[in-house]
Amino acid sequence: MKMIHLKKNILVLILVMAPIYYVYAQFQPLDDDAKYATELLKPGTDAPNFKLPDVNGKKVQLAKLYKGHYTVVDFWASWCPDCRKDMPNMQRIYQEFASKGVQFVGISFDTDRENWKKAIEKYGIQYTQVSELRKMRESEVARAYGVKWIPSMMLIDPDGKVVLSTVLSDKLEKTLTELLVANEKPVDAHPEKLMIEGSKGTLFAILQKPVLKQNEKCPMVIICHGFSGNKNERMLQLLADSLQQRGIASIRFDFNGHGESEGDFVDMTVLNEVEDAMRVFEYVRDMRFVSDVAIVGHSQGGVVASMVAGKVEAEDFKAVVLMAPAAVLRDDAIRGNIMGANYNPLDPPEYVELFGGLRLGREYIMSAYSLPIYPTAANYHGAAMIIHGTGDRVVPYTYGERYHDIWPNSELIILDGFDHGFSQNVYRAVHHAANFLSQQLVQCRQ
Repeated sequence: MKMIHLKKNILVLILVMAPIYYVYAQFQPLDDDAKYATELLKPGTDAPNFKLPDVNGKKVQLAKLYKGHYTVVDFWASWCPDCRKDMPNMQRIYQEFASKGVQFVGISFDTDRENWKKAIEKYGIQYTQVSELRKMRESEVARAYGVKWIPSMMLIDPDGKVVLSTVLSDKLEKTLTELLVANEKPVDAHPEKLMIEGSKGTLFAILQKPVLKQNEKCPMVIICHGFSGNKNERMLQLLADSLQQRGIASIRFDFNGHGESEGDFVDMTVLNEVEDAMRVFEYVRDMRFVSDVAIVGHSQGGVVASMVAGKVEAEDFKAVVLMAPAAVLRDDAIRGNIMGANYNPLDPPEYVELFGGLRLGREYIMSAYSLPIYPTAANYHGAAMIIHGTGDRVVPYTYGERYHDIWPNSELIILDGFDHGFSQNVYRAVHHAANFLSQQLVQCRQ
């Protein structure tokens, strides 16, 4: 009898925990370092010094590069397809951080000098390049640094200590950004808390805006979080700060049943979130200092943003940005599987138990069956950007591509290997969004 009860308890535990493990697996980032960077020098290790010739035969010494500077050591070769694929990203990182005092040096495992020089010329590589002109397995530098795979990168601090060893240039960029942002003066945000009447009660919001002169106006961006998220997520805060630095105001808020806002999660639907976002739009549109309005949404918030854009007047939104828009939600509802929780789609229960004790209501499921996501969004004809990662296991990037197909004036940014939350390098996703919005909204003011 005890054994039967034990088996039953184990079964119940499995059923309860399954959605949590599903969500954990879905949101866990794919990390090639676990496979390819295991033998690279570990953080805190002294970086071995080297003295190697550049393309002109001049000797370059590592110790002289990193003295007083962060230094990126980039291991690559012209014959390496992954290196060639990654080179534009490395060039972009160089352009971004060389001006901030970061040193860069490339170590090539080419054996043919002419091929090496042609590759440097072809890809427009501007930072210092050196080589032993030996195969990787014969290279003393490769042996000293534990390089078994290329491309590989190491970040060395001003004291010659390894800070990061990775095969992922996006991880390098993320680390550089965090190191340098930590030393920069923070944004003087002075956020203002607001309360706006939404579909299920009061919505709590945060307004950030640049310092304005009397009667001066600036653009406003509405920022929408995703399913079970909230306005204080790191990516949304970074976006608000980046916009403020560009002279653009933003308002981010909790949808009904989320964060501080009123309402119960079980009563939340995409349609009443659309109504929430419409109320926020109407609120900011009437603010005296607001010149133009744009909207950004992540995940389910991206679906909401796209539908709101399709509902308002053509000139109401000057730009839209969708970040991993979760238009898969309709297909998930029809299949009877939402965030790892299964149910009978022909007869949905009153609610479905999700991770963290959340309950998804029957009305959410029923309304999602016939939710006109793309037909509604298609009514928007303005400027748009869609940002999606190929490593997104929550929402395949093909759902982002479909938005690009229905919006002729849209730009599609596909980030290789990035997951649903852009955890590989959230700064890169934010940079794309903020730059695009700045370009579109500044053009509107000129």
